Amino acid sequence: MHWIAPAKINIFLRVLNKRADGYHNIFSLMQKVALCDELIFSPRPKGVVLHCSGMNLPANNENLVVRAAKAIFDYCKYSGGMEITLHKKIPVTAGLGGGSSDAATTLMALNKICSFKLKKNELIKIGAKIGADVPFFIFGNEALASGIGDKLKHLRNLPKLDIILVKPPLELSTKMVYENLNLRLTRGKNNYSIPRILDLSDIVHVLHNDLESVSLQIYPELADLKKMLLRHGALGALMSGSGPTVFGIFRNGKEAKQALEVIEKELSDQYLLFLAKSL
Repeated sequence: MHWIAPAKINIFLRVLNKRADGYHNIFSLMQKVALCDELIFSPRPKGVVLHCSGMNLPANNENLVVRAAKAIFDYCKYSGGMEITLHKKIPVTAGLGGGSSDAATTLMALNKICSFKLKKNELIKIGAKIGADVPFFIFGNEALASGIGDKLKHLRNLPKLDIILVKPPLELSTKMVYENLNLRLTRGKNNYSIPRILDLSDIVHVLHNDLESVSLQIYPELADLKKMLLRHGALGALMSGSGPTVFGIFRNGKEAKQALEVIEKELSDQYLLFLAKSL
């Protein structure tokens, strides 16, 4: 039983304030993209066993896949088990939501495989306890997210996106980026209106990420990656989530592919590059 878990980008991300529980209230437009992990599920009599092929990832409760499987089994009082094989294609700690997507896919897959028949809102409630981005991946292909990312609204008829993702050989901790964000810079307006998006130019117009200010101070070379994407034809470029992955939006797939071929020659093999479309 094969399932795919897509990555996401944040077309815009505003951080409104810090909550008493340590999380931050945000306002973000999130979009799934066609860069996917693959999960294979095989029922077993008892317990949750996870295999992460070729990746130095924990296969215990530290992994969101294991936590998601145990959470839905506990919720449904299920006594059986599951063997899960995870094939990673989405880079880890990249700002692309790979771990959250894997967890969300696990919840949706087990709901179907084990015939739990939980409604989407129940899966979202379980997912919210696992991670702030998990509800989005259950919700749909795109969403306006508020609260800690758990309050979701559809923003339908978004234009299709052709993008290049560039993951540099750098690491950024989401926790550290948020802790170093100067909220005085983002506190001016806490009420953001829903943008009117009809075409690509509207998408480019709303590109913004409050977390970039922190990440660019730590790694100024991220600004160079954005400039590189723009120089090779991107209509706009932005860091996704807490980074360090940067994406560029192109007019069409042909232009994106041509740009990718040139950029590949300019960057070392340590950089991960992906051509992707919005879902």
